Amino acid sequence: QVKPQFESKENRNCAMFTAIVYKTQVVAGINYFIKVQISRTEYAHLKVFQSLPYENQGPSLVGFQTGKTKDDPLTYF
Repeated sequence: QVKPQFESKENRNCAMFTAIVYKTQVVAGINYFIKVQISRTEYAHLKVFQSLPYENQGPSLVGFQTGKTKDDPLTYF
């Protein structure tokens, strides 16, 4: 659901966009930290915020890190 947001902020189109692993952090909603494969050898780490259900909003891409590899640990940022 956040692929278009990522592509817009990175100004690129990703033929591949596959979530590999994720972690969560409970705040006033949930932060998801997601490792995504965006090409054969390139990965990105995404920070996605999902607000509380009563706010009736979809997930929002609030940050990302590019230039990651398959072996880079997924950390909170």
